[in-house]
Amino acid sequence: MHQEDTGPLIGLPWSGEERPRSIADRLARAVAQRIVRGELEAGALLTEAEVAAAHGVSRTPAREAMLQLEGWGLVSIAPKKGASVTVPTARERRELLDLRSMLETHEVRRVADDAAARAALACRLREVLARQREELGDPAAFAMQDYAFHAAIMHHGGSRAVEEIAGVFGPRLVRLTNLAVASSAGRLQTFVDEHAALAEAVEAGDVVRFEALIDPHMASGHRGYEVAQ
Repeated sequence: MHQEDTGPLIGLPWSGEERPRSIADRLARAVAQRIVRGELEAGALLTEAEVAAAHGVSRTPAREAMLQLEGWGLVSIAPKKGASVTVPTARERRELLDLRSMLETHEVRRVADDAAARAALACRLREVLARQREELGDPAAFAMQDYAFHAAIMHHGGSRAVEEIAGVFGPRLVRLTNLAVASSAGRLQTFVDEHAALAEAVEAGDVVRFEALIDPHMASGHRGYEVAQ
């Protein structure tokens, strides 16, 4: 199962619209999903001509798509050389995970004293957990549900500021999620168990417990793959 088969994923710029507004949008989204799934490896060179030919479009939308991919942090454009798929770095990983942890903890704290909001979020997390358990045998689909679990927490409050922030770092974060799952294929049940514990803390309104769990969960899940220094 590929990412686009799992339904809209909150916080990803290529999700949530049935019909992208232009050829360049469709092209950028298609290439982005290949990058985050690892089908286009870090460091791979992409040229406008090759991308245009592969998708049966002219070079103009291919050029626009490259600019969009650069805006998402997935490629780096070099004049007269084309674009190369960016290489995740240790600093990038640390900063993205710290930001996600901060946003999730903020939302859990916000709903802690609101029984209705807390129950709604807990219900949503149980739904994602159920799908994640179903995908234990499919790492690619499992990774999308892993991302969906954390996105459900971050975006529960409907904050426009969070939406804007996630639109910037979401593509790179979902790529890291895919890397984490791919490098941990033998311990995906552990990810589910840790998510279940996080969901229980949310449902109980136990912010201290959530804070104690979230950083170790992210650290252990993301230490199994290499990044540039």
